[in-house]
This record gives sequence, C-alpha cells and structure tokens, in this order.
Amino acid sequence: MSSSSSTAAVSRASPEDHFWQLTAEESSSSLSEALPFSSGNPRIEETRGVMHLFSNDAVSDLPVRRKPLVAVIGVPNHMTYADFCQFCASFIHHILEMRIVRLDGMEDQYSILIRFDTQDSTDKFYLHFNGRQYNSLEEEVCQVLFTVDVQFTGYSGSLEHSQPSTTSTAEQPSCPVCLERLDQDMGGILTTICNHSFHCSCISKWTDSSCPVCRYCQQQSEKSICIVCQTSENLWICVLCGFVGCGRYKGGHAIQHWKETQHCYSLELDTQRVWDYVGDNYVHRLIQSKTDGKLVELNSPNVHAYDGCGGCDCADSGVSEALLNSKVEAIVNEYNELLATQLENQNLFFGTLLEEVEEETEREISKAVKKAIAQKLQKFQAKLDRCIKEKKFLDDLNENLVKNQEIWKAKISEIEERYVSLITKAFILCLDFALLHGINPSFYYKMCDVEVKISFCSLCY
Repeated sequence: MSSSSSTAAVSRASPEDHFWQLTAEESSSSLSEALPFSSGNPRIEETRGVMHLFSNDAVSDLPVRRKPLVAVIGVPNHMTYADFCQFCASFIHHILEMRIVRLDGMEDQYSILIRFDTQDSTDKFYLHFNGRQYNSLEEEVCQVLFTVDVQFTGYSGSLEHSQPSTTSTAEQPSCPVCLERLDQDMGGILTTICNHSFHCSCISKWTDSSCPVCRYCQQQSEKSICIVCQTSENLWICVLCGFVGCGRYKGGHAIQHWKETQHCYSLELDTQRVWDYVGDNYVHRLIQSKTDGKLVELNSPNVHAYDGCGGCDCADSGVSEALLNSKVEAIVNEYNELLATQLENQNLFFGTLLEEVEEETEREISKAVKKAIAQKLQKFQAKLDRCIKEKKFLDDLNENLVKNQEIWKAKISEIEERYVSLITKAFILCLDFALLHGINPSFYYKMCDVEVKISFCSLCY
C-alpha cells in the first residue's frame, strides 16, 4: 500500500497491484495461510486477491518476520467506517493506509488491511486490540493477524472501468470530501469496499455505512418479507410509505394496506411493475433492469403499434430515437400527473384523518376535564361533609357545656345558701351562749362576715 497503490485505488486497482512483493520463501512458509478476498461493487467491477497471514498456530505472539501490516478479520457489517475509526482512534495517527475487503464466505462481515508507519506502533496495536470486544453489548471480538503479503490476482468489470487512469503518477489524487491531496503525510488513507479512497479524518465524520461517492454499502440487503405474515413470496411494496405486504393470492396484506391508508400504488418486487388498486390495472410501462439498473421499456404485444410504425421496420435511427424520446417524455409527464393526483388525494385523506384525530382529541380533552372537575367536586363535597360533622359535634359539645354551667351555678347557689344558714345558726347559738354566761355579744358580732350579719339582721327584724 504505497502512494502509487493509493493512486491506483482511486482509479480502480488493476490485477498487477501489490501491497508488498511476496518472496518465494515467504509464500512457502508453513507459518502463513492464504485467504482469498475481493473488493468493489459486484454489479460494476470486482477486484480479487489473496492475503497471506501468519497462522494462529505460530509459537510466538509476535512473529519474527512480521511487517507493519496487519489484517482485522471479521468486522460486523453493522459497524460503519466511522465506528471502526472511532474504535481505533488512539492509533489513527500511526495508520498510513486502510483498505476494506470482503473475504470469501463472510457475507455478513468485512475485513480491513492496515499499514502502519512503524513496526512498534503495529506491535502495540496488535497487543492492544487483538481479542478485544468492539463494544460491551456484543460478543464479536477484534481479531488481528500479522500479514505477510497481499496480492491482487484478478479483475472483472466493464471496459470503461478497466481502462488505466490518464492522470500522471506524479499527480496525487484528491479526497472527494475535503478536496485535499490524498497524501499519507496529511493523514491516513482509507479505501472503501467499492475502491474509493478518502482521508481517515474525513471518512470518520461519515456516519452512514455507504460510500460518500457512489453510495454503495458493504451491508448485504436483507431478504424482504411481508410485515404482517412474514412470507417472502409474491411481495408488493407501497411506493408512498414503503409498506411491504403479500399479494392477494397469499395473505392479501398489500391490498389490506390500501384499504386502510388509501395508498393505491404498489410495486411488485418480482417484476418491478406498479399496480393501481383504484384502476385495478398496471400503470407501469417502464421497468428497472436487473442487470445494469437502467429503465427499459416493458415488453408487450402492442409495442410496434405503440411506436406508430404500423408494423414496418424504421430505417431511420434518428426518427426512432425521436419517437422513443417523445414516448419517454409522455410517460414521464403521465407519471408526474399520476403522482400529483395521488399526492392531492393523500392530502385530502390525511386531512380527513387529521380532523378526526383533532375531534377525538377534543372529546378526550372534554372527558378528561369533566372527569377532573367531578373528582375535584367529589373531594370538596367530602371536605364539606367532614366540616359539617365537626361543626355539629362542636355545637353539641357547646350545648352540653352550657347545660352543665347552669347546673353548676344552681349547685353553687344552693351551697352558698346552706353555708350562710349554717353560719347564722352558729352565730345565734354563740349569742345564746354569751347571754347565758354574761359575755358581751359584740365580740362575736365583730367576728362574723357581712353576709352573716345581713342574715342575722333579717332574722331579727
């Protein structure tokens, strides 16, 4: 992975590209194993090669003939380039080149070839990351192996992609993201699975798993299934919301989706044709080719009649091209009108749904308000009942206290009268005693209180 090889990576690597020249002694070493790999978009081009790795059966953890080149085997497909750059961020400034490849038999994983600036940084990377989990939530571990050599053995693709680049080897290519030169001195270079090269610092900011240039993704597309019944046969996908359902000859969930949402256009995944549930017919005259992805005209018995040639062969290619362009333009206009009509219908449909939701929300709010008011009234009524009970209890207590007060007043008055009567009788007895024995009664009279004197006077007079 030299600077010349990075130039070739941008202009599509040829079969003669090498990371290092493999010697006969190294290729025949029993300590190495060969793993075939491939890179590139299989629909457009594909580069094949073989990487020779030090075997895990080696006695030493650090092989004697190791080089500053390692391979990270079996990286999960859900881990993006940015995730891996973040995973090895502590060593990113020591990395000169990284290349994403696909090992044979590992469709759900990819591997990375990494070349470092020094052997010391390579050894530290191996000791630090080999056997380490990518994250604490998954079981996959990072498997790092020292690489003896990497060779590109074959290339398959169109002629336009296989042509060598006319750019001079002295002229460095630029990064498609930052438009700066792809120079190793300015930072490490990462070559994606589709053979496009970027600065590691630029690709680390790309959160998507696809390539920033061609949007090719290393993740293999999962097999489509019906969202409801999980079947994989006779599938239709809604062109408006992406709902995947089975046809009417299976579970009929696609047409059920149309009845529920009024999304009347659905694409058949097998034939790439569009069905209109309202018109109950196909509306697609163009289909997508499975070979190159281009739009081609759908074969039909009336294709010649539609051309307007009356069944004859047109000799003038210019006239045929003009007729084809006019047909394509008419079809495009028709599809635009269909799309505008469908969008208008969907606007009305979702407007009705929105009104129903608003009305339902208002009813729910009204019910909630009434329920809250009823609960508050119930609480206030309970408080009022408790207050009335307490008031009645206090009124009864006050009435009892008033009655007790009158009773005690009568008893006190009765006791006072008895007290005066007894004192008066005692005073009279003393006077009688004084008269009998010749004692002056004024002495007893002075000792009596006022009430006794009043009572005595009332008895005397």
